[in-house]
Amino acid sequence: MADIYIIELFVIGLLLLMVTLGSGWIARLPLSFAIIYLIVGIFLGPYGFGLIQLRRDGVFNAELLKRITELVVLISVFGCGLKIVRPLKLRVWDITTRLIIFLMPISIFALAAVGKLFLGMNWGEAILLGAILAPTDPVLASEVQLTDINDQDELRFGLTSEGGLNDALAFPFVYFGIYALKDDSWGNWFKHWIMVDLIWAIAVGIVMGIIVAKCIVLIDKKIQNNRPANELMEDFIAISTILLTYSLTEMVNGYGFLAVFVAGLVVQRSYRNSEKPLAQLEFVEQVEKLLEVGTILILGSILLFKPMLNYAMQSLLVITLLFLIIRPIGVWISTIGKRPLDSRRRTFHPGTRWLFGWFGIRGVGSLYYLAYAFGHGLKGEAGEQIAWITYTTIVVSVIVHGISATPLMKWYERDLANQRNATP
Repeated sequence: MADIYIIELFVIGLLLLMVTLGSGWIARLPLSFAIIYLIVGIFLGPYGFGLIQLRRDGVFNAELLKRITELVVLISVFGCGLKIVRPLKLRVWDITTRLIIFLMPISIFALAAVGKLFLGMNWGEAILLGAILAPTDPVLASEVQLTDINDQDELRFGLTSEGGLNDALAFPFVYFGIYALKDDSWGNWFKHWIMVDLIWAIAVGIVMGIIVAKCIVLIDKKIQNNRPANELMEDFIAISTILLTYSLTEMVNGYGFLAVFVAGLVVQRSYRNSEKPLAQLEFVEQVEKLLEVGTILILGSILLFKPMLNYAMQSLLVITLLFLIIRPIGVWISTIGKRPLDSRRRTFHPGTRWLFGWFGIRGVGSLYYLAYAFGHGLKGEAGEQIAWITYTTIVVSVIVHGISATPLMKWYERDLANQRNATP
């Protein structure tokens, strides 16, 4: 009988061949590639062929999940930075600022209130649930993000920049929840959280993203002027930028995800030849797509019917409130008085605000934060509760957002593009 590893390689190779050759048809359907990967992952898990096993003797390998999702998020947030060519001016980034400063805390604390009032959690567990589920996902949201560096659409820009930033800026609240789990006397650690996890880590993330990226670009330019690198190897500069920026930032207790996103912005603006960052973007997106396959396969393989059913009503409550009330109302509040940059309208078109509210896609970032929490004190009944609510929320997001993304974006591009330029 063939080795399981060989069978896994065969299945993954066959899956990649099928989705690649069928991508032309799939792209025209109200169906995302992630849905296909999820279904295949379920069949490869314990309910199918049992080829992917993250549980050994009943113990879940959270560390492996953390490392895989960490790498996927890093690749994705760097790609988000590379896509954005808008000038670094507050007026231009106003929509991003609103989504991060207003919407993300609204989402976190509204979800925390749901956990505390309706799910029987203490405040530490509830805030941790909010921090895990609040970030939107830059990996699974490619259909609603910027398509290339020439795309200036504000909806796509807002969703791209939000996904690149809030996967990093949810970290302080994850730490807050972890601290509260370990010590319910907030006075013992609150000052440390403010000074280190909120102020220092964010500031260092921004500074390191700028410094490391600029240094790599400078070294690259000097060396390549004298002796150009092999063209086949040159794209690996993007991977080295990601890994060096992330590791060096983490060494000085900064937020590596934030630094990598900033590094992407810096790289995009540092070359006179615009083709260079574009080539890096194409390479990064290819790597991201490959890693996305593995991550969603793993998600499908770890799903278990009984615990999902046990927490089904709690998950349904969280999903309904998050998708239909918390995110849409949070977006509406955050965009009050927001004037579009590319329109004569005084405010965002209501349809655009509604789409911002709907496309709060949850995915790999939430899986990473969940795995991180498991490694830092989340366990027992609270761990099971938060885990299965998170898994179920991501699965529902993959399905409903995957089905709705294509038709809604076509509707947006067809109908709202004309209305944005109309005088109110």
